[in-house]
Amino acid sequence: MHARRLRSLPPYLFAEIDEKKAQKKKEGADIIDLSVGDPDLPTPPHVIEALYEAAKDPRNHRYPSYEGLLAFREAVAEWYKRRKGVTLDPETEVLTLIGSKEGIAHAAFAFLDAGDVALVPDPAYPVYKNATVLADAVPHELPLTEENEFEPSLSEIDVDIAKKAKLLFLNYPNNPTAAGASKEFFKEVVDFAKDYGVIVMHDNPYSEITFDDYKAMSFLAADGAFEVGVEFNTLSKTYNMTGWRIGYVVGNADVLKGIREIKTNVDSGVFQAVQLAAVAALKGPQDVIERNVRTYKERRDALIKGLRDAGIKAKTPKATFYVWARVPESYSSLEFATLLLERTAVVVTPGIGFGAHGDGYVRFALTTTVERIKEACERIKSTLDA
Repeated sequence: MHARRLRSLPPYLFAEIDEKKAQKKKEGADIIDLSVGDPDLPTPPHVIEALYEAAKDPRNHRYPSYEGLLAFREAVAEWYKRRKGVTLDPETEVLTLIGSKEGIAHAAFAFLDAGDVALVPDPAYPVYKNATVLADAVPHELPLTEENEFEPSLSEIDVDIAKKAKLLFLNYPNNPTAAGASKEFFKEVVDFAKDYGVIVMHDNPYSEITFDDYKAMSFLAADGAFEVGVEFNTLSKTYNMTGWRIGYVVGNADVLKGIREIKTNVDSGVFQAVQLAAVAALKGPQDVIERNVRTYKERRDALIKGLRDAGIKAKTPKATFYVWARVPESYSSLEFATLLLERTAVVVTPGIGFGAHGDGYVRFALTTTVERIKEACERIKSTLDA
């Protein structure tokens, strides 16, 4: 009954975990969920107030423009100049999105025909691969390995594959591995894209969640980046606005035109009151970012210490609110995640859910309190010591 493209999507590997989690809840277990990449911290009050005021204005009750309010796009351009040192034309180089996930998925339809190749990192946020599959194109996985600092080795891509490729998806700071990318790597990406005529789709939602003097650069700050690609970003993680569904894509004007053309045919834009609240977030007090970073750093340090005490290997991440940890040698990632859920009621994300090269790892999200993180680690230690 379903279209072939739906049947060709990879299996939902978290279904088994979800079922077990539901069963545990029924049994009355005290579940500690460290699997969800959704901030538990609130949206700043001045942003909520801006939404309230804008929602009362009847002018905001009508259809919004497809590309988004100029006021919002100008706020994005000012924010990029201020925080990333990147100059954007708000008229042609900024496009409003219903959250960056929507834009990433639509980008695949804008630039991939049936049989085209998209270069997709593995492990990775599943949307890159799934959007490629839904566009009837072919994902070619680029392994992200610990030995290579979780950066793809572009020089090892088969020349015939590189020539066929239309898109290259990247994401730094990275989900799920929490790795950062160097300026040298981004320059290599630009050179590769120019050599093979590939469009770079850089996803940067964790750009402001960085620790220990590390600052994440924008891909667009690399020389020549505007010629070859775009960057997706969102207010979701920076301002604790995941449910608001407001994001944007910036960069190459021709690429943005393609995404906009798809969007005009499948959606009607973002509610203007939400866009005006987003302006308040981008232009207003930025102390929420520092508060978030302090909170996640405290949680990160508690989790890393707890995991190491339990004998689990995990590098201390310099960015994102994730910890990417090796599972004990005798387990697959799904087996270990299942063991933790069944014996400790702690929920983590099995690495295999992000791609074949994610096996051997699990992802912990820092989206609950220090107290709960410490409790989770104590439960894990007790189980592994038993």
